[in-house]
Amino acid sequence: MNISLGDILTMKKPHPCGEKRWLVLRTGADLRLRCLGCGHEVMVPRHKTEKNIRSVQHTENSST
Repeated sequence: MNISLGDILTMKKPHPCGEKRWLVLRTGADLRLRCLGCGHEVMVPRHKTEKNIRSVQHTENSST
């Protein structure tokens, strides 16, 4: 799955604050994500995150 910095991921399940959208801050074997609702940041293994993604909104300034 092609995920790059600045992309917005919509997950299947919401964060406890109620938001389902996350901003990608770091990529690699782990992804660093920021909740767009409350601003909470987490580091999650890529394989675990990719299973829970519903859609990816690519930003224009991301290099592809």
